[in-house]
Amino acid sequence: MANYQYCEAECWGKGFINHEDSRKISFESFPANLWKIPANNQDSNRWISGVNGVRKTLAEAQALVDAAIAAEQADYDALPADDPRKIEGHPGYLGRATDITLTE
Repeated sequence: MANYQYCEAECWGKGFINHEDSRKISFESFPANLWKIPANNQDSNRWISGVNGVRKTLAEAQALVDAAIAAEQADYDALPADDPRKIEGHPGYLGRATDITLTE
């Protein structure tokens, strides 16, 4: 049995995860508005419903994350070599996105 579940839910800012939620549920966020939360937990299920989240299987979640990472990498690769965002130590430095492997 999986210990975690994934859901897709767009974060709208303040109140998306309230104090009570953060006390009861351990959240982990990923690209593509994807959230990893405990499975088989009534508080997690209530939160998903409250934020209009859509549950995703591990394969669906991985596909969403892979697509988002590929888009970020393409955007980074399209920047000119002398762009300050590619210069380590510069305040606007952006590192190239790395692959993420999700687990259950």
